[in-house]
Amino acid sequence: MSDSEHHFESKADSGASKTYPMQAGAIRKGGYIVIKNRPCKVVEVSTSKTGKHGHAKCHFVAIDIFNGKKLEDIVPSSHNCDVPHVDRTEYQLIDISEDGFVSLLTDSGDTKDDLKLPTDETILNQLKTGFAEGKDLALTVMSSMGEEQINAIKDVGPR
Repeated sequence: MSDSEHHFESKADSGASKTYPMQAGAIRKGGYIVIKNRPCKVVEVSTSKTGKHGHAKCHFVAIDIFNGKKLEDIVPSSHNCDVPHVDRTEYQLIDISEDGFVSLLTDSGDTKDDLKLPTDETILNQLKTGFAEGKDLALTVMSSMGEEQINAIKDVGPR
């Protein structure tokens, strides 16, 4: 029994590397926090005084960075909160496919074809008209906790 090797296959992703801990009292407005397993940008922080039984509490009001929903959380200021790793990357637009995906050029010269068109109407219209006019567009892609989304467009000039 001890000679046989054990193979463990995990289908679940722990999400451990997608976030890092930070003391609730150290998180400020404009920073990021995970509320209800969603990466959010903090828009308001208020701290209550310590009560009869100890902890000061931080009240966070934050907006989900992908769907724009407003979320709230109250955490003792001495406790740790999860803070998401948020990355912004710029890619050059190559093509828009009929099935709702964009083809992007990375800095290393590879193509990235797994990103859907943005759900935000203004960005979507800006993207489609700019591409139809033959403009050279740079797309800013925000990624956090295994999700990616186009959140800004920049006109770099004519092709």
